Amino acid sequence: MAQDRPTAGELLAAIADFLREEAIPALDRTDPRLGFQTRVAVNSLAILEREARLGPAADAREHERLTKLLGRDGTLTELNRELARQLRAGERDERDATLMAHLEATTADKIAIANPKWR
Repeated sequence: MAQDRPTAGELLAAIADFLREEAIPALDRTDPRLGFQTRVAVNSLAILEREARLGPAADAREHERLTKLLGRDGTLTELNRELARQLRAGERDERDATLMAHLEATTADKIAIANPKWR
């Protein structure tokens, strides 16, 4: 239903904007604890918006890297389980440049969703 407007991302952004611009200032004056909790909720909404916008492409990149790294196809969950199994078994380690590049790229994608200001 990508043609429907507003999109899920637009709705999440609108809710976050309302809370940030109108609700939080009012709450800070009347109930600072609730203002803080609302900031946490706004941050969570921002993560959800970035997940909806950036997550599918990040998952596709991760899937492609894992398929090449492991030499087999499967779901993202299956491939990650196999990689974890190989790591636990000592079949792969930090000397594997392809593994390290995959882990760095996956971590960068996750950080871009969770906290893009981190870098």
